[in-house]
Amino acid sequence: MKNQPTLQTDRLILRPFTLVDAEDVHRYVSDKAIAATTLRIPHPYEKGMAEAWINSRHESFQNNTEISFAIERKSDQQFLGTFSLLLELEHQRAAFGYYIGKPFWNNGYATEAACRGLQYGFEELNLNRIYAVHFKHNPASGRVMQKLGMKHEASLRQSILKWSEFVDEEVYGILKNEF
Repeated sequence: MKNQPTLQTDRLILRPFTLVDAEDVHRYVSDKAIAATTLRIPHPYEKGMAEAWINSRHESFQNNTEISFAIERKSDQQFLGTFSLLLELEHQRAAFGYYIGKPFWNNGYATEAACRGLQYGFEELNLNRIYAVHFKHNPASGRVMQKLGMKHEASLRQSILKWSEFVDEEVYGILKNEF
């Protein structure tokens, strides 16, 4: 059985989740503004969902299907959000997703965490390609991807049905030799 690593940046620690994080996870993802910009977070976010999701993280890591990091600020151990790599190791690629709690938006935390996550994916997991998708109505995520050096690869019109409305998606990608 392997142990999930803990990663660091100048300001952040990316670490495995524990059940202690459940209250913060629930509080942040219950915010409709967070759920509106993500594919996999439902709204409303019911009680117990955070605990169930956290409990599933170890199995996903052991099965090499997903690795999820809790993003924590070094200075005060404040939980800020999540960075995940959805792994497709047979193709040496992964998709990433993230959220930062609304109180911490516009501080560069998403870019800093994602940059370290990309480095981990390329250097430790030997991935060749990492990509991400954002809803067109969330250009801030696109700016994060651009800051990481990712290239815009596609616009997918009305590709997702989110809350009974079709949503356009923007696809960005980066290769190991471009990072």
